[in-house]
Amino acid sequence: MNIILADFDFHTRLLPFTYTRPTSHIRCGILTMADRWERFLKQSVSYQTQDYLQEKYPLVQAKDTIVIAGHVVANQSLTDAILDLKSGQKLISNNRLLAYRSDKVLSSTDELIPVEFTAQPVIAIENTWDIFSKNGEVLQADFELITNGRTSQAIPEGVQVINPENIFIEEGATVHFSILNATNGPIYIGKNAEIMEGSIIRGGFALCESSTTKLGTKVYGPTTVGPHSKIGGEVNNSVIFGYSNKGHEGFLGNSVLGEWCNLGADTNTSNLKNNYAEVRLWNYETGRFAPTGLQFCGLMMGDHSKCGINTMFNTGTVIGVSANIYGAGYPRNFIPSFSWGGAQGTMTYKTSKAYEVASVVMQRRGLDLEQQDIDILDAVFEKTARFRKD
Repeated sequence: MNIILADFDFHTRLLPFTYTRPTSHIRCGILTMADRWERFLKQSVSYQTQDYLQEKYPLVQAKDTIVIAGHVVANQSLTDAILDLKSGQKLISNNRLLAYRSDKVLSSTDELIPVEFTAQPVIAIENTWDIFSKNGEVLQADFELITNGRTSQAIPEGVQVINPENIFIEEGATVHFSILNATNGPIYIGKNAEIMEGSIIRGGFALCESSTTKLGTKVYGPTTVGPHSKIGGEVNNSVIFGYSNKGHEGFLGNSVLGEWCNLGADTNTSNLKNNYAEVRLWNYETGRFAPTGLQFCGLMMGDHSKCGINTMFNTGTVIGVSANIYGAGYPRNFIPSFSWGGAQGTMTYKTSKAYEVASVVMQRRGLDLEQQDIDILDAVFEKTARFRKD
């Protein structure tokens, strides 16, 4: 059976993170949406996404195809319902399209026969802030999925723990003289990850493969640190996709960082307005700020973006792809992709310079900036030109 994960109408709503990936490659919980679907489906998938992303994330078509909403969190009952669909049927929940089965990819599903999914509530990542606000329940489900029937590595001597039955340490991970409190949620420590001395962690928390908490790191869950990343200082209810660093003192709260991001030492994000008002975030669909319904919301930073030491971000700041922010004061709450500057203003970050930095950063992780990645970033540069002033 051919399985496709589709963006449907959620690509723009999940920018800037979907500038460089399909919706199904967003990380929430421990896994990405695609990783989770492949686990439940027990097979690989392909992708229906934006044209400029399709070369890196190819689409496979076949006579018998199931197309699934890539922003929806997989679980067993939902997977079973999808696999039970007959050709010409679509699975819905509260008028939300979850999946359909057909002999081809369709531009409209209006003619398909609806089947209502009622087994349990559906968790979906429909807005950027859902990534951190729904992270706790997804992390709990992922923890149960990944650890079911398996045995954790022993908790090392000298590590203080509360609720050790909710702590899982993968092979090759190291934990030194730290405090792990799994009362409010599970703690998952991935393969070859390291928790350095003096770290204080309150779950839910996931430290994915080959990632590190620096000396004295303080974490409030639910927080996810994706693979090959580093965190330090204080982190609260945030998600880092992977290959990104917040390695020093400073506060990151109710925030999401994409891949290949770096926060300079003593960078701080505000996650609460001083008048306690609802946070508004930049909306790429409307080109203006829109309400989130949240009182706590910090920073949304797209792939390959960086900031210098002592950077201060206002509540509800959105930074696009490959931006470089530095200097005193608070930058604007919306920084377009490929911007260079700070509170005093920004200019266009030349792609040649941006790719030079990206290449060096990726080589430090043993990876290369491939031509596919450059083509994607070139497309993002063109698509976001209207947001830059110069």
